Amino acid sequence: MQNDFASRFAGGAFVASGLMLSLGWFLLPVHIGTFFEQGVFAQIHEHFHFWIWMYRVHIFGMITGVIALFAVAALVATSPSRVLVWPGAAVASAGMIVGALAAAFYYHHGAWGALKLAGASPQAAQAFVDDLRVDTEYVTCLVRFGRVFGGLGLVVFAWGILRYGILPRWSGASAGIIGLAAMALTMGLPDHLSYYVPVFYALVLWMLATGVALWRGCLRID
Repeated sequence: MQNDFASRFAGGAFVASGLMLSLGWFLLPVHIGTFFEQGVFAQIHEHFHFWIWMYRVHIFGMITGVIALFAVAALVATSPSRVLVWPGAAVASAGMIVGALAAAFYYHHGAWGALKLAGASPQAAQAFVDDLRVDTEYVTCLVRFGRVFGGLGLVVFAWGILRYGILPRWSGASAGIIGLAAMALTMGLPDHLSYYVPVFYALVLWMLATGVALWRGCLRID
């Protein structure tokens, strides 16, 4: 077992990521959905500053997840498990970063539209939404890319946990299930991005639980 600053840092990063991802999303007063709707900008404007900060917290949670994954990869740098943990962390992190970029699109245009359309007519709001449609179509591809390859990386990361026993088996098994579910739901139901929500909740719980396990010194390096 390893219980030192390095493992506590990795565990703390997982817990921080899970908390920021969940609290930022749960407390977000307005959820945009896959595409912008005419009335969403007025709703955002009513909670403008709080909406901005909660979205920022959510996005920072994604990037903190990258820190957590690579912290574990660094911890096993001298272990044979690195052959699976490192590629898994890299691909899962790439998925999270792409997901953060996609979220930043909704964040930016939601805030911009709320300011631009304050006091504007419904016709002006609809024209703004129509102009965003093509760009949003591209961004939904980024969302799917982030979820699919984030899931793939998590499966490989889970394989490393299970193959070499670096963390409790429940952590590896649940990570593998979450990763497979992310890929299956996103590729099987590409036009229903909201179906991913249960996977998001499961990912948050996994990050929190794995973070606590790391903090308590459950990491084993042979």
